[in-house]
Amino acid sequence: MGSSSSEEPKILILSGPSGSGKTTIVKELMARQPVPLVKSISATTRSPRQHEEDKLDYYFMDRPTFERKLAAGEFLEHAEVFQTGNLYGTLWTEVDRAARLNAWAFLEIDVEGAMKVVERYPHSLTIFLKTPSEDVYEQRLRNRGTEDEETIQRRLAIARRELSFADDYRYQVVNDDLERALDEISKILLAQE
Repeated sequence: MGSSSSEEPKILILSGPSGSGKTTIVKELMARQPVPLVKSISATTRSPRQHEEDKLDYYFMDRPTFERKLAAGEFLEHAEVFQTGNLYGTLWTEVDRAARLNAWAFLEIDVEGAMKVVERYPHSLTIFLKTPSEDVYEQRLRNRGTEDEETIQRRLAIARRELSFADDYRYQVVNDDLERALDEISKILLAQE
């Protein structure tokens, strides 16, 4: 691959701490398609949750398979997430799938993964999603009612660390109002086309 942007695949990266509303934003952007978007499916070594399907929500694989693919250079980026011992990563084939459809590869990944992708593809469009204040993250995490206090505190510590990377992103979007945030992201995307 050369260094000119015309030779690079179109890559949209959305990152943001737990509680920033990434899942809702991703779902809405995929439904609205302000530009052609193909959601990248991440690979993971964690077990599927009750409602999740292989090859739709994630590529679920055991650790030896993941490590074999990693050693073979099949991942654009990967990381061990939330100190759980579970590995997550983006396969090159996901970027290729979007390029074949002349669409943006839409990666919803953490800040470390984002920086690895930008290293490889400097013209990637990076958007960091945040809430108006740190209190909102905590409130949203607590409202989920799915995590114990220790997990909430750990996620808040991770959120603070992730927020320190916000300035490394080309755009920062505050998710204070869903429609306004979606409109802002759509305008950013349309300006790139």
